[in-house]
Amino acid sequence: MHKGFTIWLTGLSGAGKSTIAEILARRLREAGAKVEVLDGDVVRTHLSKGLGFSKEDRDTNIRRIGFVCELLSRNGVIAIAAAISPYREIREEIRAKIPNFVEVYVRCPLEVLIQRDVKGLYKKALNGEIPQFTGISDPYEPPLHPEVIVDSSVETPEESAQKVWDKLEEMGLIAFTRQPAET
Repeated sequence: MHKGFTIWLTGLSGAGKSTIAEILARRLREAGAKVEVLDGDVVRTHLSKGLGFSKEDRDTNIRRIGFVCELLSRNGVIAIAAAISPYREIREEIRAKIPNFVEVYVRCPLEVLIQRDVKGLYKKALNGEIPQFTGISDPYEPPLHPEVIVDSSVETPEESAQKVWDKLEEMGLIAFTRQPAET
């Protein structure tokens, strides 16, 4: 059994937030939990369509994701948000509204992200083609006291997801009955 809660993955673009979120969601669903993933890229095309990348628009986007997470958590669903969410103040505002909020900092050095550059965004940002790009021309404020820190430059996504899983168990947020092994 489980109660509703929110896992909030924050970190720079390309750090692995979405991948870790999907691994966690799959494992939780396999264990019988109700789970919804709010991926930053997907939310921007639906819930936050039309918002730009000014600080005000970014704050609005994160508040919307937080509002949905709050509703889901309150109704017994595990909400997993995977969004850059660059500003500490807004993340703390969301934390204050959601009981059982688990902040996960997906850390990865900028140099590694620039090397990976899966979507080619860092190259464009460094060439000035993408204004207001978090980590290049816009700030990212790492969390001061996240419940979990994973480092995608040295951990596999599965290892990072396991660290989060272990913390959820430690916090008493998940406790799934394990079936005895067949003999």
